[in-house]
Amino acid sequence: MDAHLEYVLGLADDALVSAQRLGWWISRAPELEEDVALANIGLDQLGQARTLLAHAGRLEGDGRGEDDLAYWRDEREFRCVHLVERPQTDFGVAMARLLVFACYQAELYAALLGSADETLAGVAGKAVKEVAYHVDHAHHWVVRLGDGTDESHARMQGALDAEWPYVDELFTPVDAALVEAGIAADPTAFRSAVLERVAKVLDEATLAVPEVTSRLGGGRRGLHTEDFGYVVAEMQHLARSHPGARW
Repeated sequence: MDAHLEYVLGLADDALVSAQRLGWWISRAPELEEDVALANIGLDQLGQARTLLAHAGRLEGDGRGEDDLAYWRDEREFRCVHLVERPQTDFGVAMARLLVFACYQAELYAALLGSADETLAGVAGKAVKEVAYHVDHAHHWVVRLGDGTDESHARMQGALDAEWPYVDELFTPVDAALVEAGIAADPTAFRSAVLERVAKVLDEATLAVPEVTSRLGGGRRGLHTEDFGYVVAEMQHLARSHPGARW
């Protein structure tokens, strides 16, 4: 696969699958306002995914659009990281993941503002404003839970411990030629900035940065967790049940 296309698909799939996971919280969040907040964050990420998938279709040149790439690719064709695809049925896990992923996206899109790929630069210009809210929202909840009761503190720390092995995959190096051409942002260059952002929030929340072994990852190569097959099946069910349908 062309490196430029694969890079765009990775960004698109991260946002798409994260949006799908966040959608699970609608009607399940701990309060009505949080239902709305998580739905809006998911819609922001879905908007990023749509533009990026449409762009990927143009780069591919086979006539596929955003719906084709979202609903008609098989599991091994997706390029998302493992962090976004795992279940998050515990609210603490959802907030731990949102904090890490939003801090990552904040640095990513800031770095892509000057991309030589005009579409990536355009997505970044809009997304940096959206993601600033995502960071703030996760910050609020992680501090509220981490510096709350003994039980909320323990559960928030446990959530961080569960998510942390999947953090390093976010910083998998990308094709050097794309970085040199000014198209892609090198995630290794902003790794420390992301982790510093997260650590600052955890310190405020009286939580510890987990000391756990990183997982191997492989999502960028199409190697996914067992859970990913279920989320893809759920996401694609309607489109595949009614091929060609329009609403």
